[in-house]
Amino acid sequence: MGAFSIWHIAAIVVVALLLFGGRGKLSGLMGDAAKGIRAFRDGLKGDDVPEETAKPLPKDEKDGARS
Repeated sequence: MGAFSIWHIAAIVVVALLLFGGRGKLSGLMGDAAKGIRAFRDGLKGDDVPEETAKPLPKDEKDGARS
């Protein structure tokens, strides 16, 4: 007990190859996720668009004269 068998090691190697391997589907997805995170960070840094300040809502004539 406590020692890894050859099957445990083989399963770990297969999972590692799927995640970090050459042109597998999962490595492509990981790369796409990294690009998305990078684009999100760049979007947070870019302050090209000025922020609009909050404006009060116009008062309704009917609701203003309540007693």
